[in-house]
Amino acid sequence: MLVNGKWTEDWQPVQKADEKGRFVRQVSSFRNWITPDGSAGPTGEGGFEAEAGRYRLYVALICPWASRTLMARKLKGLDDLIPVTVVNPVLTDQGWQFGGHDGADADPMFGSTYMYELYTRADSDFTGRATVPVLWDMKRNVMVNNESADILRMFDTAFEGLVPSGLRLYPEDLGEEIDALNAVIYDRLNNGVYKSGFATSQEAYDEAVAGVFDTLDMLEERLTGDYLFGDRLTETDIRAFVTLIRFDAAYHGLFKTNRRQIADYPRLSAYMARILSLPGVRETVNMDHITRGYYAIKALNPSRIRPVGPRHITELLDL
Repeated sequence: MLVNGKWTEDWQPVQKADEKGRFVRQVSSFRNWITPDGSAGPTGEGGFEAEAGRYRLYVALICPWASRTLMARKLKGLDDLIPVTVVNPVLTDQGWQFGGHDGADADPMFGSTYMYELYTRADSDFTGRATVPVLWDMKRNVMVNNESADILRMFDTAFEGLVPSGLRLYPEDLGEEIDALNAVIYDRLNNGVYKSGFATSQEAYDEAVAGVFDTLDMLEERLTGDYLFGDRLTETDIRAFVTLIRFDAAYHGLFKTNRRQIADYPRLSAYMARILSLPGVRETVNMDHITRGYYAIKALNPSRIRPVGPRHITELLDL
């Protein structure tokens, strides 16, 4: 945790809880937008124009929020425009670290050891957690954005002039419906599994885990087509997928969301496999990083023993 630009304490999975023991997630702090002409987006200042090779994306492959942005980058064909740096899957006492594991990178810009060093470069007085994803402007040497929802939206439209795409992840005619379903999925599923795993009271856990499975039941019933909005792939599918692909391997056991597995939902299982088969998506899923990272959380798994399986997820990824 950074306080006024200084690392003050060991990383902890829960920095804040409410009066009933509910896990409270930190709000993102850097909210500038890349736009086609550099004008200001919905939040933040202007001047961040879409240019090839100007921006770098920092991610952790364990992290579902970061994986949203990786999926959008792949689906929108932005690989050659936006390079990626992957941090170590195991969180240290100083947070995310560079290098030291297969598939993890050194920081190519500054030679940083920890992600928090980028935050103090961006703001020497920053207070908060050094989270991923981070979108960095290599031209101005500033942090553009650390909110995955924003990055997902800007990847959808900002670079259309450089890499035209027939895919629109946030089509205007579905905007209100997407926003409404996103809100439910985020609160009760994406963040719901964390609220279950990091609850500090039985009441908070019971409430969160009920929300998780009510939402999975709702999505199972809703999936009468290929995607959550019929035959149209949208950002909502990305938001759902990143949690579904981690569920049976990590959340079911470690976060105690063990009423059922995704394998017990026929439509959700087929849907997860369908999205995984889309061009480039499989490259964003690294189950070694996912299980190694989650099961290294000392507060939940002091022994750091990583379970084998589940077999159906291993087989799915090996197809």
